[in-house]
Amino acid sequence: MAQMNFGGVVENVITREEFPLEKAREVLKNETIAVIGYGVQGPGQALNLRDNGFSVIIGQRKESKTWDKAIADGWVPGETLFEIEEACQKATIIQYLLSDAAQITLWPTIKKHLTAGKTLYFSHGFAVTYKERTGIIPPTDVDVILIAPKGSGTSLRRLFVEGRGLNSSYAIFQDATGKAMEKVSALGIGVGSGYLFETDFKREVYSDLTGERGTLMGAIQGIFAAQYQVLRDNGHTPSEAFNETVEELTQSLMPLVAENGMDWMYGNCSTTAQRGALDWWKPFRDASLPVFQKLYDEVAKGNEAQRSIDSNSEVDYREKLDAELTELRESEMWQTGAVVRSLRPERNKK
Repeated sequence: MAQMNFGGVVENVITREEFPLEKAREVLKNETIAVIGYGVQGPGQALNLRDNGFSVIIGQRKESKTWDKAIADGWVPGETLFEIEEACQKATIIQYLLSDAAQITLWPTIKKHLTAGKTLYFSHGFAVTYKERTGIIPPTDVDVILIAPKGSGTSLRRLFVEGRGLNSSYAIFQDATGKAMEKVSALGIGVGSGYLFETDFKREVYSDLTGERGTLMGAIQGIFAAQYQVLRDNGHTPSEAFNETVEELTQSLMPLVAENGMDWMYGNCSTTAQRGALDWWKPFRDASLPVFQKLYDEVAKGNEAQRSIDSNSEVDYREKLDAELTELRESEMWQTGAVVRSLRPERNKK
């Protein structure tokens, strides 16, 4: 473990240099990793682990779409693909990667296979942090660890295939064997992390829920919609409004910010854009700060967790979700976006 200075704050990190893949393979050479769930995070983590040379099996409900997806990805029924209970029986490490709501439902089944010395692995601190609401309380004689990639399973897999990595946080909730630290390090490297930074289950879920509802998804869609509407209300065409609101940001500016930082971006744009950005970022910060403060407070109180549990457990959850997604997809802004994406040069290569 190394210590790095982030803006004056020293944090613990694990890098590929200090914990190379060969070391990770050695740590886990006698372990069988069962990835339970093949939906959002499952495919990316499982495929990366398999390609990195670890012993991986999949636990999934038979005759489901995700069972078929696992077969399409090369997992073999009876060899590396099993019903959930059988996979849990065979595993020494159980990666519990179902949705938060599904984890609650399946917990009694998983718990009975968590015999002494096994490892329970999460990619989200939700279940354990809100245990009073989820009922998920791990046995005291198993290791409980977390690797949370900072992005979707799709991104984790894509970056791995490109020879890159997606940064992940790591945490140890329970070290029953005395080996939890080396296991979490090895698994973090094994799933394809760029580097690993330390957290705990509570901080992970608080930051994750805030981020998802904030700049990662909720806030960014709200800002897109507001700017697009103002431009349209003032006579700008859909194409112009979308390009100025979304396309230029996602296709041109954000990749440069990712490579060089926002200060570099401000220093390398036109003087007119530079002056406006410097003048306006603080008013936007001040306007949104109370919303973020309220959001974090709702997360800390457990209200956002309960809303998720209640909503995702409703029998018509999928129908309601589809209706909300349809509203987004059929809005003028994202209908325009579909046309703009179809006109990108790479889409028209022969």
